[in-house]
Amino acid sequence: MPRPAFPRTVLEFQKRFAAEEACLEYLIASRWSEGFVCPRCGSTDAWWKASRRLFECKACRYQASVTAGTVMHRSRMPLRLWFWAAYLVTTHTPGLSARQFARQLDLHYETAFQMLHKLRAAMVREGRERLRGTVEVDEAYIGGARSGKGGRGAYGKVLVAGAVEVRGQKMGRIRLGVVRGASADQLVGFVKAMVEEGSTVVTDAWKGYASLGRGGYQHEAQLEGTPERAPEILPHIHLIFSNLKTWLLGTHHGSVRKQHLQAYLNEFTFRFNRRVVPMAAFQTVLGLIGERQGPTYAGLYGVAKGSDAWRHPNPTCRMRGR
Repeated sequence: MPRPAFPRTVLEFQKRFAAEEACLEYLIASRWSEGFVCPRCGSTDAWWKASRRLFECKACRYQASVTAGTVMHRSRMPLRLWFWAAYLVTTHTPGLSARQFARQLDLHYETAFQMLHKLRAAMVREGRERLRGTVEVDEAYIGGARSGKGGRGAYGKVLVAGAVEVRGQKMGRIRLGVVRGASADQLVGFVKAMVEEGSTVVTDAWKGYASLGRGGYQHEAQLEGTPERAPEILPHIHLIFSNLKTWLLGTHHGSVRKQHLQAYLNEFTFRFNRRVVPMAAFQTVLGLIGERQGPTYAGLYGVAKGSDAWRHPNPTCRMRGR
């Protein structure tokens, strides 16, 4: 039995998920499309505990919550609200700021902010496949206009590394990550984490990429000459960076804090890579694919010192096996 169909329009969505019971039925059908199977013993015979929204296996007494492993687990928010949140996040093309999100769902700003970050945390799948084939790689500085040094080593901005698969004139998947600097350790480390060995990696001639040829990649270093030529020699990744900056300024008004930037990069990556599969995107952010929970309050506002965000894009996203 296939997973339940996804509503094609906002009117269909509103009609289908007007009640908590409809949302609950969708969760059950998505998680156990062939019928309930106990994750502990494999039995298909279970009691349904409606008041607690869980199945209790008749054979081993294991209790499997419908929301366990999802962003909705142990949340006091109604399922309808989570469904609307996931729908808005995955179908609103330019995305939503926390303030827009709060207005749309009639929430306090802080509640909307935390819900959005829980949904963003679910956008990164652990063990995801690396890019392959021909891949353009470069870095860009993200941040408002500031006086001081420009280019590599710019003051007061955050350096973001990016990679994009090149498929003729089109682009495949992308990866983005905050890096601490333009050193070989950071840039080559990013490439190794995001791109399969044996792939052709196209970069500019910056020395930070020089060792890629000895690291299992076919490295093509393009001489840039002047900064104006950068979009010519690496057109695809520069288009990605341009769209990223436009999105951050247009949707979020450039007010993204450094400690949260990786989460926004994850969202941009998620939107780009799933731009033609809204159903999969909706189920993924709820945690129905991969089963994951979002960050805790402490994890959301804490800053992990000495760590690289691209190495651990969701350090506070706790995976659950249920």
